[in-house]
Amino acid sequence: MQKNYLKLLGLHVLIGIFIYLSKALGNLYFYGIVFYFLIKIISAKQQLKSLEVVKACAYIVGAEVILRMTNSGPFYEASKYLVILFSVLGLFYNGFNKKAVSYLLYLLLLIPGIYVSLYLLDIGVNIRKAIAFNLSGPTTLGVVALFCFGLKITKKQLKMIINYMLFPLVSTLAYVIMYNPDVASVSTGTGSNFAASGGFGPNQMATVLGLGFFLMTVRFFYFSKTKLLRYIDLAFVLLFAFRAIVTFSRGGVFTAIIMIVAFIFLLYRTMDKTNKNKMLLSVVAFLIIGVATWIISASQTNGMIEKRYANQNAMGQEKSDISTGRGGLFLEEFEEFIDSPFLGVGVGRVKDLRFQKTGIHAASHNEMSRIIAEHGFLGVLAFSILLVVPLFFRMGNRSNVLFFSFYLFWLLTINHSAMRIAAPAFIYALSLLHIIDEKPGLHRQQIK
Repeated sequence: MQKNYLKLLGLHVLIGIFIYLSKALGNLYFYGIVFYFLIKIISAKQQLKSLEVVKACAYIVGAEVILRMTNSGPFYEASKYLVILFSVLGLFYNGFNKKAVSYLLYLLLLIPGIYVSLYLLDIGVNIRKAIAFNLSGPTTLGVVALFCFGLKITKKQLKMIINYMLFPLVSTLAYVIMYNPDVASVSTGTGSNFAASGGFGPNQMATVLGLGFFLMTVRFFYFSKTKLLRYIDLAFVLLFAFRAIVTFSRGGVFTAIIMIVAFIFLLYRTMDKTNKNKMLLSVVAFLIIGVATWIISASQTNGMIEKRYANQNAMGQEKSDISTGRGGLFLEEFEEFIDSPFLGVGVGRVKDLRFQKTGIHAASHNEMSRIIAEHGFLGVLAFSILLVVPLFFRMGNRSNVLFFSFYLFWLLTINHSAMRIAAPAFIYALSLLHIIDEKPGLHRQQIK
């Protein structure tokens, strides 16, 4: 297993390097992913099909940003549609847990907003594109949550899912390092840094690199058993954390840190006294790496990163708005909800209305305010389902030591990056998994 993991890790480092050297290889990578996982799912034994579906979705989520930054695949949102496709395949083969019916209600609550948009959206806007763009993330979440709810997997299978998400994130990390190996040369201010983000959006890049930071931390504390693997994990923890920090986009970094704290706290509580003592030593080593990462980041960014996290500009003057304008956009969307409280303003209309009023195209990147503004009271109900159902699930099933980390990733990410990528939708669904000790597997009551 160790040799296989190291080979796949090395392969994905090479994939990142080769895609950087020739972006045309990105399309080959995309279609290779699709065909590989379709064959794996179709050819798998019935009791393992669900696991293959989750692994496929995990890999796609990990690969999404490197595919986007190289314009790979047929269209920009293709990764979300692939996650939906594979989840629907899983539902076809295995059905879904009858207790997951609340996610069907959630999906139905999104439909009236589409009809409002068809009547009210500005004629100059591509209506189909606006609706599809704004609903692709929420729809992905509903479908994959429906599929994953109560799905039984073992700890070993959870490790496989983590690895499948990590491998393409390692490719993304390699690509970013190749694109900008010298962070100091591009660190001249405290704004979000596109050059250090591989020429792509710093917000999305920080989100996925922060996710890689978290997943490598999980491997270090929970899955890796040999010294070699733990040393490799720590090295990647440093690399992921460093490259996430130097994007100068704080949301993904703060989210990763909060996830890690929740994971370590929950894991520590489940251990006996002997393992708790061992874990404390691991925590000390981890904190040393964390401090080293921050010192390196400060040095490589010419001290700019310290000013960024102190909410200062390059001159050291404190900025007036720590949310970089998003707080005002959130309040505007809440006002739209007050004006149209029942059915909302319609899917995709918030940006359109803001442009009509101010002449500015801007998004709040906050899924919470967007869903209530665009869907009204139905949006409040839909969001309440997402907020509450996992917590009730947790009350009856405490098997998933990563539950709160996954749940918090979704909640925090949608408040700084909305659902522009598939990661928050899929990782939310991972919080609904049922981790079992015995060999699988994967049985549950089905509705077909």
